[in-house]
Amino acid sequence: MLHQIAPEVFQISLMPRNSINCYIVEGTLVDSGIRTSYATIKKAIQKIPVYQHILTHAHADHQGCSDQICAEFGIPLLCHPNEIFRTETGMVTSDYPAPQHWIAKLQQKYWAGQGHKVERTIAENDRIGSFQVIETPGHSPGHISLFRERDGILIIGDVATNMNLLTTMTGLHLPPSIFTSDQQCNIRSLQKLAELNPSIICFGHGSVMRNADRKFERFVAKCSAAI
Repeated sequence: MLHQIAPEVFQISLMPRNSINCYIVEGTLVDSGIRTSYATIKKAIQKIPVYQHILTHAHADHQGCSDQICAEFGIPLLCHPNEIFRTETGMVTSDYPAPQHWIAKLQQKYWAGQGHKVERTIAENDRIGSFQVIETPGHSPGHISLFRERDGILIIGDVATNMNLLTTMTGLHLPPSIFTSDQQCNIRSLQKLAELNPSIICFGHGSVMRNADRKFERFVAKCSAAI
C-alpha cells in the first residue's frame, strides 16, 4: 500500500501493520522488502517512477527484491561500501552475530533476494536529491540513514524500530540483537540521529512517527543511559 508522507516522500507498506516498509524519496527507491515484495513495489513504482535504488543496509528484509526491481526497470543500485559484499552476493545474514541460527537460515532461504551488482557507493554527506546521507553503523557495518533538513524527514532503516517485532505493537525499540552486529555502535548512531531533531521519522519496521513531542530523543536518551 502506498502512502504519501510529505512532498516527494512515499511509504510502501509491504506487510500488515507496517511490519516491513520501503520508501520512494524524490525518485529514489529506498530498500525493497523481502523476495515476495516484488509485485507490491512494482505496482508502486509504476505510479511513482524511480531512477535509482539504494539500500539502507543489505539484510534480507531490505534487499529481498532489489535484483528483480533493478533488472526490470533498468535502474542502478547504490549502497555503502561496507554493504557491497552482501548486496552483490546475496549472502545477507553473514554479518549477523549468529548466522547459523534457525531464524537467520530461514531469512536467507525464504526472504533474501539474489545479489545484484552495485553501480555506485554512498557515504557520509553524499546527497540523494535533497536528502543527506548519514552513516549509521551498528545494526549492520554499512548502515545508512537519509535526512532532509528543510522539513526534518528522517529515513532511519533499522537503527530503531517503531514496533515490537514479535507482538507488532507500536512503540520504539532497538533492533533485535540477533540481527545486529554491534548494538553499542548502533546506539551511538541513534545519538547522532537524535542531534538532527527530526520532525518525521520513517522506519523499516513500524509506522511513520511524527516527532512533535520529542519522543524519539527521549527514547535515545534512555538507550544511551543503558550503555
